[in-house]
Amino acid sequence: MAGSWGCPHEIDGLCQKVNGLTCDPGMKGCVLYGRYVFASPEKNERILQKQTRSDDGAAAPASRANNDAKER
Repeated sequence: MAGSWGCPHEIDGLCQKVNGLTCDPGMKGCVLYGRYVFASPEKNERILQKQTRSDDGAAAPASRANNDAKER
């Protein structure tokens, strides 16, 4: 028996969270959107944007001496 995941927002194949559209896990508005990596590249745009943003912000913080000098 194969395991599967059932979305609590899907009723009869329709998403109750995204205006009753046909359920498409990972579509914009879905609770999974931007949180998980999917096999379909177009569903991964949001997570890639988040990763890029976190990589850009991951630069080493300025030293305390530099911060003190900026405050003066």
